[in-house]
Amino acid sequence: MQLNMLKGKIHRVTVTEARLDYVGSITIDSDLLDAAGILEYEKVAVVNVNNGQRLETYTIAGEPGSGVICLNGAAAHFFDPGDTAIIMCYCQMDAEEAKTHKPKVVFVDEKNHATRVTNYEKHGQIA
Repeated sequence: MQLNMLKGKIHRVTVTEARLDYVGSITIDSDLLDAAGILEYEKVAVVNVNNGQRLETYTIAGEPGSGVICLNGAAAHFFDPGDTAIIMCYCQMDAEEAKTHKPKVVFVDEKNHATRVTNYEKHGQIA
């Protein structure tokens, strides 16, 4: 049996852009993708803390160090610049792998630069 587990999370970024006239996806500063272990074109879930909207899309790597978080295409309807978002990526693993798996969690400052990379422990506690 394969389980869907949290692989990486970028916690409480600030949306910098929302571009309706684009094919789709979310552009994320490549430094943040790397820190969270998320690949370009990988599927992510994005949650808007301000309005509760949740969607799935794929990532596009943005300029490293830019702090860019841009919702593109239809996703732009659900996010405005300045909104706070959480970006989560999942992976599949068997039950044995899941017992010891610890996802990467990236915390950011007000300019969307990583300030801390850690792992979740039991019940959402931060290591």
